[in-house]
Amino acid sequence: MWDQIVKGLRKYTYIYDEIDTDAAAERIKASIGFKGPNAWILAFAIVLASVGLNVNSTAVIIGAMLVSPLMGPIIGTGLALGTNDTDLLKSAAKNLLVMVVISLLASTIFFALSPLSLVNPTELEARTSPTIYDVLIALFGGLAGILENSRKERGTVLSGVAIATALMPPLCTAGYGLAHFDMHFFFGALYLFVINSVFIALATYLMVKYLRFRTVTGISAEVSVKRNRIMSIVLAIVIIPSLWTAFRLVAQNNFERNVHDFVEDNRLVGRSYLYDYEIEGRSVNFAFTGEALTDSLKADFYARAAEYDLKQKNIGITEYRLGISQSDMDAILTDVYSKAQEEREKNQASLDILKARLDSLSLRLETLEALQQPADSLTVNSDILEDI
Repeated sequence: MWDQIVKGLRKYTYIYDEIDTDAAAERIKASIGFKGPNAWILAFAIVLASVGLNVNSTAVIIGAMLVSPLMGPIIGTGLALGTNDTDLLKSAAKNLLVMVVISLLASTIFFALSPLSLVNPTELEARTSPTIYDVLIALFGGLAGILENSRKERGTVLSGVAIATALMPPLCTAGYGLAHFDMHFFFGALYLFVINSVFIALATYLMVKYLRFRTVTGISAEVSVKRNRIMSIVLAIVIIPSLWTAFRLVAQNNFERNVHDFVEDNRLVGRSYLYDYEIEGRSVNFAFTGEALTDSLKADFYARAAEYDLKQKNIGITEYRLGISQSDMDAILTDVYSKAQEEREKNQASLDILKARLDSLSLRLETLEALQQPADSLTVNSDILEDI
């Protein structure tokens, strides 16, 4: 039974009948040279990638990935290591270095002269923080690339590999960093390019060994051990920072998910409403509206946050008093009533004064009317005359 399973798997996974390693080696060697069409294609790819990054266009950036000839020298380096071809290794390394320098210079000049400055350059920022996942993409993309190169009948795999293992966009992003003196962009993007280059070359080396490409010269056991040691050191230097970046990425993702879940489950705190939050790194600021949060409510809020792995030192609270409490409302009403009572008493006093003056004027008017009557019918009261 087990033998039948193994035979069945071998039937579907056996590849040597469809592989032509000699033809593959010749194709890879032909793609290494930086002259003729490759020089022009590199220039076009630089412009495409720089423009795509500058206008934040994913489609243009993908076009630059497909056009770029940078993959040739990188795969050539892996082939040279796998076949012990020293001359090929020197040629591939030299051409790769020339391509990298030209790409950096050209993209730096482009971004220095470009008048466009995006507020949110997501395509540029996406290439400044490589992680272990980029290592996996480069490794398995490189394996697919060399296997596709080795097939007798090639398909469209190389196009997918070129898109997955981006080479030109990180270089142009590094040029952006140089043009704007932003070392975060420069070193982050250059590190991504190094990851892609090293692990594509490693994938090529492993597949060349697995497919048993014809070696150019034999090497001694001592030289083989020394070379493997150097390769291990280089791989460790490249991969360790990516592991740390990946750890931080996972931790940040978990923190943001915990904040989201906590907010969804704790919108109401007392008579206040948590309506928004802002995350900055590993800290979060919650925005409340409604009644003021008492110390006991805040303590309960922090305790509930701890259940979601959110520490009090990483939590900020901002309160926007769009409403008032009942006690505040009672105080305001009492103050308004007191002021209204004082005003009413003042108004009543003014009314009493006005009424007294009106009575006095009415009395004087009656007296004047009495004086204007005929003498024969007028009886004058001495007291009234004295008042006048």
